Amino acid sequence: MSFEVFSVVRGLHILAVIAWMAGMLFLPRLYAYDVEQAAKPEPLRSEMQGLLREWQRRLLKIIINPSMTAAWAFGVWMILIHVYGFGQGWSFLLLPWMATKLLAVVALSGWHGFLAGELKRIKAGNSTRSSRFWRMTNEVPFLIAIIAVLSVTVEWTLG
Repeated sequence: MSFEVFSVVRGLHILAVIAWMAGMLFLPRLYAYDVEQAAKPEPLRSEMQGLLREWQRRLLKIIINPSMTAAWAFGVWMILIHVYGFGQGWSFLLLPWMATKLLAVVALSGWHGFLAGELKRIKAGNSTRSSRFWRMTNEVPFLIAIIAVLSVTVEWTLG
């Protein structure tokens, strides 16, 4: 496999991750706004919550879920290129920087799952999270992304 193909796949992976991250950084903010509607009088509360919940649903279904799927697909494709195209073998996944990146991707995927589950709890009226919680955790995906990106760009090793 040529380096040009790898470069295109890597570029598509980066674009998918950007979209995934953008959605995961915005969704908690929408959750915070949703929680804040509880203090408002009717009918404004119901109207705004309905609008916010539609935005939340669309953000998750139209942007976050598809971009995560694309990020994973292009990521796996890059791994296969490394293993078979560049002949690095599966031990490539055990390099410290790559193992760290993979752990970060699993953490991001877990946060994604948590956000998706919270949308279900919000719709069911079972969410116990505060606006303060959502504002404090809003940057979780970015902190995880810092670890993933620096692992790949520095390609650090042990010893």
